[in-house]
Amino acid sequence: MAKIAFFSTQSYDRTFFENRTDHNHQFDFHENRLKIKSAGLAKGFDGVCVFVNDRLNEEVLEALADNGVRLVALRCAGFNNVNLKAAEKFGIKVMRVPAYSPQAVAEHAVALIMTLARKTHKAYNRVRDSNFSLERLIGFTIHKKTVGVIGTGQIGQAFCNIMLGFGARVVAYDKYPSQEMKDKGVEYMEQDEVLKISDILSLHCPLTPDTHHLINEDSLKKMKQGAMLINTGRGKLVNTATVIQALKEGQLGSLGIDVYEEEEKLFFRDLSDFVIRDDQIAQLMIFPNVLITAHQAFFTKESMEEIAKITLQNIDDFEAGKESKNEVSCKLIKDC
Repeated sequence: MAKIAFFSTQSYDRTFFENRTDHNHQFDFHENRLKIKSAGLAKGFDGVCVFVNDRLNEEVLEALADNGVRLVALRCAGFNNVNLKAAEKFGIKVMRVPAYSPQAVAEHAVALIMTLARKTHKAYNRVRDSNFSLERLIGFTIHKKTVGVIGTGQIGQAFCNIMLGFGARVVAYDKYPSQEMKDKGVEYMEQDEVLKISDILSLHCPLTPDTHHLINEDSLKKMKQGAMLINTGRGKLVNTATVIQALKEGQLGSLGIDVYEEEEKLFFRDLSDFVIRDDQIAQLMIFPNVLITAHQAFFTKESMEEIAKITLQNIDDFEAGKESKNEVSCKLIKDC
């Protein structure tokens, strides 16, 4: 039986993990995020189970190792919040949930697009106030529009399939193009060309040193004026300050984001009784052509069940000393 300290716990985490009967691991749940001040909570545990906004830098990993921790079980696909070199240095194995539900994230990206394109969020609020006017609610159809996709991994491919179903022209950039997507009609081209011709641009690539601030002043200038930008990937793919300026100038037509550069200070918390001190997100929230959700693209019943299942399997494999395709390390990913 492995002892696991569970960080950044929400009520739904406990529900989906505690309701499973296919394991005998011991969990100690903490609402705290994992950082150097809370690392002591893991003393005497075999591993920690963490989420996207837990910060596992070298200092934290060293503290975990000193406390006897030998496993970091990520209950998410991304691992940019873990210093893999330090984990290797301190003998800590890192495992993730690589594909819990690509469809969930892809469908949420489409929900953002549809809401912005047809202004259903505004219509909903109007009707609740008994305002049935259609003034300033005119939208646009996705059919025959050019939809650009950056990153065609499993989520990107699921998104491409949906957009093809709408009858859109789908163009994409990926270092490793998918033959399956090509066969279905996705056109692969250079990234700059995707930026140039897309009416809607959706980001589905991982956050790496190469993709940090992929959307910046230069890339925004290359985009078609009035285009829509959607980000359900990682917040730091986008330089928020330059996006705000592009919205002000009308270069960017609309923005839908489920992730945000500084989200760890905001997301997964109820701040309704507090003043938001992040000026950038406060500014984004007042734009009529911006839609923000709080990192909920993954959040479906099916996804949570799969996250719990795979995370527990990862812990089982760690405890049994088995190799796992879900392990991430500098050696395996060649990106440290």
